[in-house]
Amino acid sequence: MSPNASPPVCRVVDFGKFTYERTKKEKEARRGQKKIEIKEIRLRPKTTSHHRGFKTKAARGWLLDGKKVRVRIRFRGRERDYPEIALEDLKEIAAELQDISIIEVAPEFEGRTLLMVLAPNSGAAPTSEAKPQAPRPAEAKPVEKKAPAK
Repeated sequence: MSPNASPPVCRVVDFGKFTYERTKKEKEARRGQKKIEIKEIRLRPKTTSHHRGFKTKAARGWLLDGKKVRVRIRFRGRERDYPEIALEDLKEIAAELQDISIIEVAPEFEGRTLLMVLAPNSGAAPTSEAKPQAPRPAEAKPVEKKAPAK
């Protein structure tokens, strides 16, 4: 309790009870933390723009849900000699998602892969209203029928 006092003051404690209370406090602290999930998109330098469109659409959904997105471009063989192709792909992905995300980690090499991490923009809060919804039947416009010409 007070090690600097003379004589030192201490308390006799049941060690089992002490460890139980400590683990209980640690669990409570973990429960209050916000968990950020990182999703990943894997591409190659030869990935077509059509396929990349599917991947960026998925990334947009994850970013709107408040998750981070790691974009990984993996090189095989001699593809490593042309990193500018992959950098151009990463720039295009970042440009497509710039309205809802910010670049947290700039493109950098990690072994045979080129990585970039996108985080949700603080302005784009995770809400269900941000996702486009299909019109309800009551809101749909009625179709006018024309009489056949005689």
